[in-house]
Amino acid sequence: MRKAIKISVAVFVVAVVVAQAVRINTVNPPVEADVAAPPPVDTILRRACYDCHSNQTVWPWYSQMAPVSWLLANDVKEGRRELNFSTWGAYDAKRRAKKLAETAKEVAKGAMPPWYYILAHSDAKLTDADRETLRAWTVEETGKLPR
Repeated sequence: MRKAIKISVAVFVVAVVVAQAVRINTVNPPVEADVAAPPPVDTILRRACYDCHSNQTVWPWYSQMAPVSWLLANDVKEGRRELNFSTWGAYDAKRRAKKLAETAKEVAKGAMPPWYYILAHSDAKLTDADRETLRAWTVEETGKLPR
């Protein structure tokens, strides 16, 4: 039994070391046309959303350590694909309104930012006032109440 544990630990260590050879790209793409939000909204977005939903990701030290780096890179890729505030200018009015409505809905139900992001970034946790500020902004921008 002891030998099996030693072999398992050795295999795990070798796998982690070999995994470090598969690096992720942490160079952010250029900002094309950032969202123009009022200062209070901009502050909230930068604090709680921009790491995954913009081309201004701040890559933490652990983003260089596989396999955690792979998970982070995937989250950022998916976040940017879903909504990217750094390419906001490329969205037409209809898409902007849709993205704002989706954002308001996700924020209202507490799905954004995700709980696992907040674990490592406690400053990203949204207060009720933050949620209301974002809701009011989306209503102002779209002329509709979020559903």
